[in-house]
Formats: sequence, C-alpha cells, structure tokens
Amino acid sequence: MTSPSPLKIGFIGLGIMGTPMASHLIRGGHQLYVHTRGKVPPEIAESRATQCTSARGVAERADIVITMLPDTPDVAAVLFGEGGVAEGLSRGKVVIDMSSISPVETKDFARRIEALGADYLDAPVSGGDVGAKNATLSIMCGGKPEVFDRMQPVFALMGKNITRVGGTGDGQTCKVANQIVVALTINAVAEGLLFAARAGADAAKVREALMGGLATSRILDILGERMVQRKTEPGFRIALHQKDLNLALSSARTLGLALPATATAQQLFSACVAQGGAGWDHSAMVRALENLSNFEIGQTA
Repeated sequence: MTSPSPLKIGFIGLGIMGTPMASHLIRGGHQLYVHTRGKVPPEIAESRATQCTSARGVAERADIVITMLPDTPDVAAVLFGEGGVAEGLSRGKVVIDMSSISPVETKDFARRIEALGADYLDAPVSGGDVGAKNATLSIMCGGKPEVFDRMQPVFALMGKNITRVGGTGDGQTCKVANQIVVALTINAVAEGLLFAARAGADAAKVREALMGGLATSRILDILGERMVQRKTEPGFRIALHQKDLNLALSSARTLGLALPATATAQQLFSACVAQGGAGWDHSAMVRALENLSNFEIGQTA
C-alpha cells in the first residue's frame, strides 16, 4: 500500500520490530530519517533512508517522528535527553510512540511534547516479529482523534487492525491488557502441550488437532510451534514481556485489583530468567514448566 503523497518520517529504534516496520514505510514511498542505538541493519542502511547521528537530527528533518524502543526510560531519554527529539521539534510536527511503556509516564510525555506545539500519539503494537514483517500488526492508539485520522495512512503501512482506543495513555493501557492476555495464553498452551507430551501423545500432532477447535489462537499457532520445536530465538524477549507484566501488576496494586494468574505468569518468566533466559522468546515459558515437571516436550513419556 502506498500513501497518496510522500511524507518525511523519522524512525528511532531499529530492533527486531522496528526494522521491518521502518522497511514498510520506505517501501510505501516515504522519505525516512533513522537513528538507532546500535548498528543500522543492512536492509535500512542499503535503502534510501537517511541516517542521523541523533534523535534531535531526526526531529529536525522529519514531520512525523516514530519511536520504537524497549522501555519507558529509553523513550524518556530519546525524547527529552541531550540531543533528543524535543530539541528538534517545531510546531505542527507529530510524535508517535509505538513502544510498550507506562501509561502514566505516557501522559506526561504527551503534555511536554504538546507544550512545544507538536502533537503526540501513543500507538503500541501487538503481533510480534511475524506481524511486523508481514505488516499485520494490531495498532492500539491513544490521542486526539483528528491527529489519529491524519496518521491513518502511515499506520496502514505497518498494521491491519488499527484502533483509536481513547485519549492519551489509553493505547498503552490497552497494550498492558494485551500482554496480560498473551502471557496467560502462553501459559495455557505450554501446560496443554506439556500435559499431552507427558501422557504419551505427540505434542506436534496435538497442536495440529487443537488448531481446528475452540482452543485455536495465534499463540497456539506461532508460539506453540516454537515450543514443540524448542526454539528460543526471539521473537519477543522474555525480559520485555516481564517489563510489561510489571506495569500490569504495579498498576493493579494502585487500582486495588487482584491479578493472580498474571502474577503466576510473571513468576514463570522469572524462573526462565534465573536459567539465563532473559533473552529467550516468551514462548520459552514452557521451559519453566518443564523444569517443575522434570519432563520436556519431545521426551519419550
């Protein structure tokens, strides 16, 4: 899909998710100005994107600045640190944070950006590396409706299910809810496949059978396959999912909510981290359950 007219778009954060997202914008005909903490990936470096030495340089050149970063402190540093986005903004520009960060901090970031005359949207995504590569991400957005409407052609190049959830910070709240559901579903898939394997069934065949029934899901499809094949390469790192569940649990304490299953999922992730698995794909939660059961999927029962 190509937007009606080329836009000057800045993209900061070219990791597992950011790289394919930026690539779709380039293929959509837009001029990109990029900056990332590490080395610029070859597919971006070899494109017509312009590499900038700072976030400020991106903001000075682009009319729309997108950030896709690991955590709340990373976004704060890129936006407001020395050489940050805020130093390069001018009236009428738009900042879109597509990271998964604190809803509370997001509201403060928006207030500070809007005080400079620019607009702000929080637009975290779901769909993992597969969704980023296929431009099928779900994009959950918070912010002013008129700004959201203007950015629709940009979002459409990266995702399929694009929803304005509400005001500033509501996109991030939606993403926290998403991460609760994803973590608990990973747990359910892992327990189901581990049960089947321990009972003597072929976990791969069980997964295929479940895909045709009510238990089917993208997590059973994509992450269930990773469990069966014992692949731990991310994907989406356990450390990042832990970060998101920390946001859920800390917010729940503030709201007076009980989220017992979320707390259990977090403990299973913590068990993986204790085994050196902070960088594993979040489907590797199954390894914590395997250790508790002294049985691995793929073993002979």
